Amino acid sequence: MPEGIGSFQQIEINKFDFKSFYKQVKSMPASVYLIIAREPKKAFKKIRSSFKVIHAAGGLVKNEENQYLFIFRKGKWDLPKGKLDEGEKFKAAAVREVEEECGIAVSELGEKLCKTWHVYEEKGQVVFKKTVWYNMFAKNQELVPQLEEDITEARWLAPGDFDIVKANTFPLIADILSLIEV
Repeated sequence: MPEGIGSFQQIEINKFDFKSFYKQVKSMPASVYLIIAREPKKAFKKIRSSFKVIHAAGGLVKNEENQYLFIFRKGKWDLPKGKLDEGEKFKAAAVREVEEECGIAVSELGEKLCKTWHVYEEKGQVVFKKTVWYNMFAKNQELVPQLEEDITEARWLAPGDFDIVKANTFPLIADILSLIEV
Protein backbone atom coordinates (compact mmCIF):
# COMPACT_ATOMS: atom_id res chain seq x y z
CA MET A 1 0.00 0.00 0.00
CA PRO A 2 1.47 3.42 -0.91
CA GLU A 3 2.30 5.67 2.03
CA GLY A 4 0.41 8.86 2.79
CA ILE A 5 -2.94 7.75 1.39
CA GLY A 6 -4.89 8.24 4.60
CA SER A 7 -8.22 6.49 4.94
CA PHE A 8 -9.17 4.15 2.15
CA GLN A 9 -11.60 1.44 1.17
CA GLN A 10 -10.23 -1.82 -0.15
CA ILE A 11 -12.30 -3.65 -2.76
CA GLU A 12 -11.44 -6.95 -4.35
CA ILE A 13 -10.70 -6.33 -8.03
CA ASN A 14 -12.84 -9.28 -9.16
CA LYS A 15 -15.85 -7.64 -7.42
CA PHE A 16 -15.10 -4.12 -8.66
CA ASP A 17 -17.84 -2.64 -10.87
CA PHE A 18 -16.41 0.38 -12.69
CA LYS A 19 -19.76 1.58 -14.03
CA SER A 20 -21.22 1.83 -10.51
CA PHE A 21 -18.03 3.44 -9.25
CA TYR A 22 -18.07 6.01 -12.08
CA LYS A 23 -21.72 6.93 -11.52
CA GLN A 24 -21.05 7.39 -7.81
CA VAL A 25 -17.95 9.60 -8.11
CA LYS A 26 -18.91 11.72 -11.16
CA SER A 27 -21.17 13.92 -9.04
CA MET A 28 -18.65 14.27 -6.20
CA PRO A 29 -15.97 16.95 -5.87
CA ALA A 30 -12.81 16.23 -7.85
CA SER A 31 -10.58 13.79 -6.07
CA VAL A 32 -7.97 11.13 -6.68
CA TYR A 33 -8.91 7.48 -6.59
CA LEU A 34 -6.36 4.67 -6.69
CA ILE A 35 -7.03 1.20 -7.95
CA ILE A 36 -4.20 -0.96 -6.69
CA ALA A 37 -3.73 -4.37 -8.26
CA ARG A 38 -0.97 -6.95 -8.35
CA GLU A 39 -1.23 -6.99 -12.15
CA PRO A 40 -2.31 -3.44 -13.08
CA LYS A 41 -2.29 -3.91 -16.87
CA LYS A 42 -4.44 -7.02 -16.62
CA ALA A 43 -6.83 -5.32 -14.17
CA PHE A 44 -7.16 -2.22 -16.37
CA LYS A 45 -7.79 -4.35 -19.45
CA LYS A 46 -10.53 -6.20 -17.57
CA ILE A 47 -12.13 -2.94 -16.37
CA ARG A 48 -12.24 -1.34 -19.81
CA SER A 49 -13.22 -4.51 -21.69
CA SER A 50 -16.96 -3.95 -21.28
CA PHE A 51 -16.86 -0.32 -22.42
CA LYS A 52 -16.55 1.44 -25.77
CA VAL A 53 -12.95 2.52 -26.39
CA ILE A 54 -12.29 5.55 -28.59
CA HIS A 55 -8.82 6.06 -30.05
CA ALA A 56 -7.48 9.59 -30.46
CA ALA A 57 -4.18 11.33 -31.09
CA GLY A 58 -2.84 14.80 -30.49
CA GLY A 59 0.19 16.96 -30.31
CA LEU A 60 2.25 19.09 -28.01
CA VAL A 61 3.41 21.52 -30.68
CA LYS A 62 6.43 23.77 -30.19
CA ASN A 63 7.61 26.58 -32.48
CA GLU A 64 11.03 28.16 -33.05
CA GLU A 65 10.32 30.77 -30.36
CA ASN A 66 9.95 28.04 -27.69
CA GLN A 67 6.19 28.61 -27.55
CA TYR A 68 3.57 25.87 -27.39
CA LEU A 69 0.25 25.63 -29.19
CA PHE A 70 -3.00 25.67 -27.20
CA ILE A 71 -6.64 25.77 -28.17
CA PHE A 72 -9.61 27.18 -26.26
CA ARG A 73 -12.61 24.88 -26.64
CA LYS A 74 -15.91 24.84 -24.78
CA GLY A 75 -14.63 27.19 -22.07
CA LYS A 76 -11.33 25.40 -21.31
CA TRP A 77 -7.74 25.48 -22.55
CA ASP A 78 -6.75 22.26 -24.24
CA LEU A 79 -4.22 20.74 -26.61
CA PRO A 80 -5.18 19.88 -30.19
CA LYS A 81 -6.29 16.27 -30.55
CA GLY A 82 -9.02 14.20 -32.11
CA LYS A 83 -10.40 10.79 -32.94
CA LEU A 84 -8.75 8.52 -35.46
CA ASP A 85 -10.55 7.99 -38.75
CA GLU A 86 -11.20 4.38 -39.68
CA GLY A 87 -7.94 2.66 -40.63
CA GLU A 88 -5.86 5.72 -39.68
CA LYS A 89 -2.66 5.36 -37.66
CA PHE A 90 -2.04 7.38 -34.48
CA LYS A 91 0.83 9.43 -35.95
CA ALA A 92 -1.14 10.44 -39.04
CA ALA A 93 -4.21 11.33 -36.95
CA ALA A 94 -2.13 13.46 -34.57
CA VAL A 95 -0.73 15.58 -37.41
CA ARG A 96 -4.09 15.81 -39.18
CA GLU A 97 -5.93 16.90 -36.04
CA VAL A 98 -3.38 19.59 -35.15
CA GLU A 99 -3.44 20.96 -38.69
CA GLU A 100 -7.25 20.90 -38.92
CA GLU A 101 -7.93 22.35 -35.48
CA CYS A 102 -5.40 25.18 -35.73
CA GLY A 103 -5.08 25.83 -39.48
CA ILE A 104 -1.31 25.31 -39.56
CA ALA A 105 1.23 23.03 -41.21
CA VAL A 106 3.21 20.73 -38.91
CA SER A 107 6.88 20.80 -39.94
CA GLU A 108 8.05 17.82 -37.92
CA LEU A 109 6.46 14.93 -36.06
CA GLY A 110 8.64 13.98 -33.11
CA GLU A 111 8.65 11.10 -30.69
CA LYS A 112 5.66 9.83 -28.77
CA LEU A 113 5.31 11.92 -25.61
CA CYS A 114 2.86 9.74 -23.69
CA LYS A 115 -0.41 7.85 -23.78
CA THR A 116 -3.39 8.94 -21.67
CA TRP A 117 -6.75 7.45 -20.78
CA HIS A 118 -9.82 9.55 -20.07
CA VAL A 119 -13.29 8.37 -19.02
CA TYR A 120 -16.43 10.30 -19.92
CA GLU A 121 -20.03 9.81 -20.99
CA GLU A 122 -21.32 10.00 -24.55
CA LYS A 123 -25.04 9.61 -25.15
CA GLY A 124 -25.43 8.12 -21.67
CA GLN A 125 -22.72 5.48 -22.22
CA VAL A 126 -19.40 5.34 -20.34
CA VAL A 127 -16.52 5.66 -22.80
CA PHE A 128 -12.79 5.10 -22.36
CA LYS A 129 -10.71 7.40 -24.58
CA LYS A 130 -7.12 6.44 -25.31
CA THR A 131 -5.08 9.36 -26.64
CA VAL A 132 -1.53 9.04 -27.91
CA TRP A 133 0.35 12.35 -27.69
CA TYR A 134 3.35 13.31 -29.85
CA ASN A 135 5.92 16.04 -29.67
CA MET A 136 5.65 18.18 -32.79
CA PHE A 137 7.28 21.21 -34.32
CA ALA A 138 5.66 23.91 -36.44
CA LYS A 139 6.92 27.27 -37.58
CA ASN A 140 5.31 30.27 -35.91
CA GLN A 141 2.41 30.91 -38.25
CA GLU A 142 -1.03 32.46 -38.19
CA LEU A 143 -3.45 30.28 -36.28
CA VAL A 144 -6.98 29.66 -37.55
CA PRO A 145 -9.18 27.97 -34.92
CA GLN A 146 -11.59 25.35 -36.25
CA LEU A 147 -14.87 26.99 -35.25
CA GLU A 148 -17.01 24.02 -36.31
CA GLU A 149 -15.24 21.99 -33.59
CA ASP A 150 -16.12 24.68 -31.01
CA ILE A 151 -12.53 25.95 -30.93
CA THR A 152 -12.82 29.69 -30.38
CA GLU A 153 -9.12 30.48 -30.01
CA ALA A 154 -5.73 29.01 -30.85
CA ARG A 155 -2.69 30.60 -29.27
CA TRP A 156 1.09 30.19 -28.97
CA LEU A 157 2.25 30.48 -25.35
CA ALA A 158 5.70 30.44 -23.76
CA PRO A 159 6.17 28.17 -20.71
CA GLY A 160 6.27 31.27 -18.51
CA ASP A 161 2.69 32.00 -19.58
CA PHE A 162 1.27 28.52 -18.83
CA ASP A 163 -0.48 29.82 -15.69
CA ILE A 164 -3.34 31.07 -17.88
CA VAL A 165 -3.80 27.51 -19.16
CA LYS A 166 -3.28 25.75 -15.81
CA ALA A 167 -5.94 27.97 -14.21
CA ASN A 168 -8.59 26.70 -16.64
CA THR A 169 -7.80 23.31 -18.12
CA PHE A 170 -8.37 19.63 -17.51
CA PRO A 171 -6.18 17.78 -14.96
CA LEU A 172 -4.94 15.48 -17.73
CA ILE A 173 -3.69 18.47 -19.79
CA ALA A 174 -1.93 19.89 -16.72
CA ASP A 175 -0.21 16.49 -16.31
CA ILE A 176 0.97 16.62 -19.93
CA LEU A 177 2.36 20.13 -19.42
CA SER A 178 4.38 18.83 -16.46
CA LEU A 179 6.34 16.69 -18.96
CA ILE A 180 7.77 19.78 -20.71
CA GLU A 181 11.41 20.37 -19.89
CA VAL A 182 11.78 24.12 -19.42
